[in-house]
Amino acid sequence: MLRLGPLAAAGRLLPSGPRLGPPCPAGDRVSLSWSWPPPPLRPVGDRGLLSRQVRATAGSAGGGGRGAALKTPKETLTGKYGEDAKLIYELQDQGGELLALRYDLTVPFARYLAMNKITKMKRYHIAKVYRRDNPATTRGRYREFYQCDFDIAGQFDPMIPDAECLKIVHEILSDLQLGDFLIKVNDRRILNAVFAVCGIPESKFITTCSTVDKLDKMPWEEVRSEMVGEKGLSPEAADHIGEYVQLHGGLDLIERLLQDPKLSQNKLAKEGLGDMKLLFEYLTLFGITGKISFDLSLARGLDYYTGVIFEAVLLQQENDHVEEPVSVGSVAGGGRYDGLVGMFDPKGRKVPCVGVSIGIERIFSILEQRVKASGDKVRTTETQVLVATPQKHLLAARLKLISELWDAGIKAEMLYKKDPKLLKQLQYCEDMGIPLAAIVGEQELTDGVIKLRDVATREEVDIPREKLLHEIRRRLEP
Repeated sequence: MLRLGPLAAAGRLLPSGPRLGPPCPAGDRVSLSWSWPPPPLRPVGDRGLLSRQVRATAGSAGGGGRGAALKTPKETLTGKYGEDAKLIYELQDQGGELLALRYDLTVPFARYLAMNKITKMKRYHIAKVYRRDNPATTRGRYREFYQCDFDIAGQFDPMIPDAECLKIVHEILSDLQLGDFLIKVNDRRILNAVFAVCGIPESKFITTCSTVDKLDKMPWEEVRSEMVGEKGLSPEAADHIGEYVQLHGGLDLIERLLQDPKLSQNKLAKEGLGDMKLLFEYLTLFGITGKISFDLSLARGLDYYTGVIFEAVLLQQENDHVEEPVSVGSVAGGGRYDGLVGMFDPKGRKVPCVGVSIGIERIFSILEQRVKASGDKVRTTETQVLVATPQKHLLAARLKLISELWDAGIKAEMLYKKDPKLLKQLQYCEDMGIPLAAIVGEQELTDGVIKLRDVATREEVDIPREKLLHEIRRRLEP
C-alpha cells in the first residue's frame, strides 16, 4: 500500500476510498428534515483545508469513509459511556421510537460491523456528534460539533494497528503546526490491575476510573476527596491508588512496573504492561516516542475501552521560567475496544477494534484564537486566481479564460455578474486573500495578452496569452 504524505495530499480532496462491506442498514438512514439542533450551533464556514489535512493523513493510511446514523436507537447508546451517559441527547417518542442523537462515531461503527457481519475493516469518518453539556465556546466545547475518527477493525498481531493510530495522530498534529503537544498512553488492564492491588472491589472499577480521568482537570487532592467522599473508597485505598496514577514516563517506567512486587503478580497487569512495552518498541521504530508519555493517570471514562487508551493534548509555556509545560486541552483521544462489536452481534461474536477520534472543533478554536491574537486575516478559500474584466460586455472572455485555468488545474473563480465593476472585483480579491487577478479587457484581447495583477503588491504586468499558465504556476510556487 502506497502511503502518501499528508501535506502532499492536502491541496485536493481525497476520494473516500472503496466501499467496504454492504450499505448501511435501512434503519440507519433517517430523514433529517426536522430542524431541532441543540443550541448553541457552531457555524461551519469553510473548513476545507483542515478537513483535507485530517482526511489526507487518515486517507493515506488506507481508510475508507463511511456514513453513520445521526439519530440512533436509544438502546444502542445506553450502557456504553459510563458516567458520561448523562450527556446523551435523548429524543422521546420520535414517530413511535425512542431515539437519541449519537454521542460519538465509535458505537454506530461497531453496530454497523455487527449488523453486516464485517470482521475486517479500516476506515475514517468525519461527521457531527452531540453532547448535552455546558458549552464553552472559547475552549472549543460545544453541544454540536465535528469529529474525525480513524478505526482499524480485525484480528491482527498485538499493538501493530495501535501503533499506527498513534502515528496518524502524531502526523496530523505535527502537520497542522498547532504547537507543542503530548500524546498520553495507558492501558485499561493496567488501571484495573492497579485498582485490584489497591483493594478496590471490581464493582467500583468503572466509577473509580471515571474519577481518575479527572486528574487532567483537577489536582490530586480533589480527585482523592471525590474517591473517598462520593465513591466510598477508604482513605488508605485512595492514597495507594495515588502512588500509581501520578506516575508518568516511558520504557523505563514500564520496566519498573514490571518489577513491582504487587503488579508483577497480577495477570492483567502483566498483559497490559507487556503490550505497552511492545507498543513503545514500535513507536520507537516510528520515531515518535519523544511526543509519547506512558501516563497512569489517563483513564478515559468511557466503558467500552478494553486495552490501550490514548489522548493527545496541546501544551504551552505560561512563561519562560516554567520548567513543565501545561496542557491547554485535549484534541484527540481513542483506544482499543475489543468487546463493543460483540454487544451488537446476536451471537456475541467479537471483532477486535482500535481507533482514534480527532476533535476538529477544538482544533479550529485553537487556530482561530491564535490567528485573532496575531492579527492575521483568515483565508476562507483556496482560490489562486480571480478572473476579472474592466469593461462591460466581456462575460464571454471571462468564461473562456476561466475555463482554460480550470482545465489546467488552477483554482480560479469569478464574480457571478455579467458586468461587475473592476474595483469591486479587486476588492473581493483583497477581502478573500486571493493572490492573483487575471484581468482581460478590450485592449488585452486586441494585444493577445492578459494583465496579471499581484493583489498584495498591486503590481500589474502584461503576459502573452500562451505564457499565462506558466507564469501563474511560477508565481504560485512556494
